[in-house]
Amino acid sequence: MKKKINFQLMVITTVAIFATMILISAVFYDIYQDQIVDDLKTVTTILVDTAFTDNDKHLLENHTDNTEYLVRITLINGDGTVCYDSEAEDSSLMDNHNSRPEVIEARKSGEGISVRRSATVGISCFYYARRLDNGTIIRVAKEASSIFRIYINAMPVILVIVLLLIMISLVASRLLTKRLVKPIEQLVDHLGDVDEFVSYEELQPFINTIQKQHEDIMKNAFMRQEFTANVSHELKTPLTSITGYAELIETGMASDEDIRRFAAGIHKNSNRLLTLINDIIRLSELDGTEQEVVLERVNLYMIARACVNMLQFSADKHMVTLRIEGKDCYIPGNRQMLDELLYNLCDNAIRYNNEGGIVVVSIRDLGDKVELKVRDTGIGIPKEAQSRIFERFYRVDKSRSKSTGGTGLGLAIVKHIITKLHAQLDLKSKVGEGTEVTVLFLKKMEAVI
Repeated sequence: MKKKINFQLMVITTVAIFATMILISAVFYDIYQDQIVDDLKTVTTILVDTAFTDNDKHLLENHTDNTEYLVRITLINGDGTVCYDSEAEDSSLMDNHNSRPEVIEARKSGEGISVRRSATVGISCFYYARRLDNGTIIRVAKEASSIFRIYINAMPVILVIVLLLIMISLVASRLLTKRLVKPIEQLVDHLGDVDEFVSYEELQPFINTIQKQHEDIMKNAFMRQEFTANVSHELKTPLTSITGYAELIETGMASDEDIRRFAAGIHKNSNRLLTLINDIIRLSELDGTEQEVVLERVNLYMIARACVNMLQFSADKHMVTLRIEGKDCYIPGNRQMLDELLYNLCDNAIRYNNEGGIVVVSIRDLGDKVELKVRDTGIGIPKEAQSRIFERFYRVDKSRSKSTGGTGLGLAIVKHIITKLHAQLDLKSKVGEGTEVTVLFLKKMEAVI
């Protein structure tokens, strides 16, 4: 990462240096061009004032022969013919100059400027033309290639400056990269105590995110470790019972009546073991999948009624009245998950109820949402335990849960399903009076997506 950052900084710096040099050269070129034009204006003024009057080209020739100005001087008549040019042996052979840009501009406004290649001498020149009172145009030109000679002469100095700047940038980028990466390296070595080292302000959100992710990973690792320990313990209990009953039958020490009793115990613990394994597998499936659940339009009331009918035998066995209220309500959902959700909520309401108690499942349309409510008159949940009942293997009444065959994973599955279906859950409970679980589902498919 250091090499990549350092390389990118050097590329940016090098591009910036060359861009700056080009920009400075462009600015210098404009300034130098303005200076040349000013010099040409000055030369023209001197020539007009001192060299001739009334278009006396002989005086101009004498003046040009004795001057030290490195310029080309041209006199152009009103009809565009050249009557004098300091660079031409015979000016009468030259083209008509009325089409020259600087001449056209001078005839219109009194003076004209252009930078172009000369058709006479074959080099690029700066031109300045002025219209005299008698209509004659005096034009002064200076070779433009002299500017590039200045660049060529200055090139060694420019290269030295550029190389020096690149070396300074190289050292600065290394120091900057080291300073930039240092907090990240410290973060790797001290992930658990990021408050012990100082970082720059811009990196703080990144550090906070990394710290939160680290905390989440540690929390998940602890939860998985705890889950593994709980699974081992929960599996061990029925397996121990099954093994004990089987050993007693195997030794022949049990009577026929004991064998029937032991077989009933084996059957009961086997069912409990099978239910526990199924719940663990289902919970692992809900944990492991990252894909969105495939939703379809389902009738929540029909699913709830089927669940109530299925659990009616269990309710009668526990001497609990189970009934359903409401009407047809359609939601975007997954039929299997809704079956599991309703089964676990109703099964818990029956198991943790009192003899003669009531469990009511109600479905209600709230406009943009559908409300599922499972209310019982059971033992209730203490306030301090209400925030934990959706944890895996957490039981409010452990002895009652095991006696009724509960695995302690039903509500954990409910929580996962509610998250997958983008629903909302609310729980109200009071010890000795009962529990009410409310789940709100969105009615529109696009609202869920």
